[in-house]
Amino acid sequence: MSEETFMGVPRDTIDWSPRIDYDKCNYCMECVKFCPHNVYGIVENEDKKLIIKNPNNCVVFCRACGKACGLDAITFPNKAEVTKKIKQTRKDMK
Repeated sequence: MSEETFMGVPRDTIDWSPRIDYDKCNYCMECVKFCPHNVYGIVENEDKKLIIKNPNNCVVFCRACGKACGLDAITFPNKAEVTKKIKQTRKDMK
């Protein structure tokens, strides 16, 4: 895991990790090669399937792997909504 907290908020309470659109994904694995945080995993069965193995390893607000995906198969939650929730969580923690 990269960090236990982000802006004082426990990382496991922050919904920030990539989403894979399997209708667009061609399993090129560029995202796996690109991400140094071990966020992705590959399930080997009938077909290779890309999964989000460690969502909390994703650096909050990083979207670099999504930019590495030429097919736009990777998206992220709405940054403004996540920021709002982080601020509310910080307020509630006081």
